[in-house]
Amino acid sequence: MKVLDPACGSGNFLYVSLELMKRLEAEVLEAFEELGGDAGFEMASFKIGPRQFLGLELNRRAVAIAQLVLWIGFFQWQRKTTGKADTNERPLLPKTPSIVQQDAVLAYDEAIPRKDPDTGEVVTIWDGITTKPHPITGNEVPDDSARKVVFDYTNPRRAEWPAADVIVGNPPFIGAAAMREALGNGYVETLRKAWKGDVPESSDFVMYWWGKAAELVRDRTAKRFGFITTNSIHQIFNRRVIEPFLADEKKPLHLGYAIPDHPWVDSADGADVRIAMTVAAHGKGEGTLEKVVYEQAREDGENDVIVVRSTGTLAADFKIGADVSSCQPLRANDDLVSRGVQTIGEGFVLKPDEARHFTASDSEVPQVVRPYLNGKDVTNRPREVSVIDFFGWSEAEVRSRKPALYQHLLTTVKPLRDQNSRDSYRENWWILGEPQPSLRRQLSGLSRFVATPVTAKHRFFIFIPTVTLPDQALNAIASDDGSILGILSSSPHVVWALAAGGRLGVGNDPRYNNTRCFAPFPFPALAEGPLKQRIRDLGERLDAHRKRQQELHPDLTLTGLYNVLEAVRAGRPLNAKEKAIHDKGLVSILKQIHDDLDLAVFEAYGWPDLGAAWKAVAIDGCTLYDRASGTLIQPDLDPAADFDKMLAESRESLEQEILSRLVTLNHERAAEEKRGLVRWLRPDYQAPGTVALPAEEQDEIQLSAGTTAAKSASLPDKLAWPDGLAAQVAAVQKLVPALGPDPEAIAARFGKKSAKRAGQVAEILETLRGLGKL
Repeated sequence: MKVLDPACGSGNFLYVSLELMKRLEAEVLEAFEELGGDAGFEMASFKIGPRQFLGLELNRRAVAIAQLVLWIGFFQWQRKTTGKADTNERPLLPKTPSIVQQDAVLAYDEAIPRKDPDTGEVVTIWDGITTKPHPITGNEVPDDSARKVVFDYTNPRRAEWPAADVIVGNPPFIGAAAMREALGNGYVETLRKAWKGDVPESSDFVMYWWGKAAELVRDRTAKRFGFITTNSIHQIFNRRVIEPFLADEKKPLHLGYAIPDHPWVDSADGADVRIAMTVAAHGKGEGTLEKVVYEQAREDGENDVIVVRSTGTLAADFKIGADVSSCQPLRANDDLVSRGVQTIGEGFVLKPDEARHFTASDSEVPQVVRPYLNGKDVTNRPREVSVIDFFGWSEAEVRSRKPALYQHLLTTVKPLRDQNSRDSYRENWWILGEPQPSLRRQLSGLSRFVATPVTAKHRFFIFIPTVTLPDQALNAIASDDGSILGILSSSPHVVWALAAGGRLGVGNDPRYNNTRCFAPFPFPALAEGPLKQRIRDLGERLDAHRKRQQELHPDLTLTGLYNVLEAVRAGRPLNAKEKAIHDKGLVSILKQIHDDLDLAVFEAYGWPDLGAAWKAVAIDGCTLYDRASGTLIQPDLDPAADFDKMLAESRESLEQEILSRLVTLNHERAAEEKRGLVRWLRPDYQAPGTVALPAEEQDEIQLSAGTTAAKSASLPDKLAWPDGLAAQVAAVQKLVPALGPDPEAIAARFGKKSAKRAGQVAEILETLRGLGKL
């Protein structure tokens, strides 16, 4: 048997594998001798040795260290079990190493410095590390004399791995957005081209290892593999690599083991990170899912954890039960959600005194100096900062009409932008890096919009005035309707979002994105009437209640409010700090609003049985739910019974039933939309000219030959390439639903096919992916 670690570093994983297999060998030899065999003679050729443990590593020094670690470990085992380190084999160390210096995911013939086609000079970029004080502001800015070379790679292709039975490892933790900075533009462009079609550009670096190992196991070249990765592996941008392997009917894989989230200490810098673990094997089968339910950091830096274990078919989102990952995005929810803007330059953000300084000298400045909120501003105490927004302005306009702001950006933003590898950032340095034209289009005509943090401990939704510009850490949902906020704030949607969105960060906080949380979510089909108005009123009450109490008590945060609400729901006694928050925030009233909202939304779905069960289990906490029979059960009052545990399991079962029904409803809605029936959430914006039909009439409509769907899906053969980045982004985004995120297919719609146009489209698609729009 051979074990391969294709990112072996200094050989830790291979060393542990060697020791574990030597222990198994010892058990086998002991059993062999008990049966009368001569282990020393008859089993000599079958003994485990370092030559069976293969490694790939790019760092030349690490290669030598890993090989040495293996042999030292082997000789230590030999001495521990026989009394002497010498194995009597000659040569003592084989001439052929088992650790090879090699790039594990990209092979090429030669790395050649890229040359500027106009000047013939070698292309270099800022090294991304070295800074110097700005001569005017004194702030640290990029040192443009510290350069690194950009390389091109000849004959690029996917790397080959040596044959092995088992593959293990801990590949590099580099997110998709950080790959260019960490690995270089030329390398990343070549890598993504070599893996096009199997690993999307939005995937993290580790997924190239996962995809390669999965190919080998699928084709039976290897038997199974197991990796430690970042805990983002089961989120949508990485799941796209996993899903095809699990869904392949001819050569399927299955996840045999998974932990979606676990604390970890990075060996490189000692930082606390969150990791996931996966084991995959050929064929269909069930797997073991372990979830961390308790963790406590120890003084030695390690963590004590308690896990709960379940068995079943593991989906790509690392869940057993309702397969939320099988849901499709719905056209009814299309074009309503955008991430906020990304500044790409700290100088765009103004502290309160800075904003007052600029507005005092120019009465028109408030048009471009706007209130600015990020995720922490919403979850915790707001910073009360502003942002400079010159979207749609030329440099000449800014310089002539707003010279003070122009100079501020010239000295605080331009030095950093000048060293950025992206052309649009350098050339449009006075404009926010990602100004989100789609967001502006979606919010046009609205006085407010619904917002929720991308990453937050608790999933809540609030109204924000459209004069405020949201940061990329906020999702902006283009609706001013209180019924939409109410449905999003209800337990059916929160349960869905927690299951679909994944988690991220050291805090292991839930994430919310359009692709998996909002786009596929099947809203209840509600006509205007008393029930919809009741949900609307509850949504308005919820938003007004929280804002009123925060205005009365500026130290009150939404995270604090929902921490206490969670404690109240759990029936846990409140400490002094929590009691103060409860009284300031009127948390029991907040709970009552949420409870009423939950029951109203269950009624809107036509699920009175789940509404009654949710009230009994999640709200009142006095009965249990049996999913198999769909009935409520009075709990055993035996003092020895762990009622809290039974209630928690009952609630989990109830949540699985909610998810199962929402998944089924999503599939039904997707089928409706293929027939041309779309239940638009905001028809006046999404489908102007159409008439919103009452929910009770929608189910009775039959469209012949799918004419509406065909009409909406049709596209002109050729389009004009728009002028200006904002219009180009909007044009590309409009074609994605019909053509997919394929740069060449989209570029072909804009006149004559060319590499330049495909490159422009690819850059726009990469930006959209980074912002969670694809």
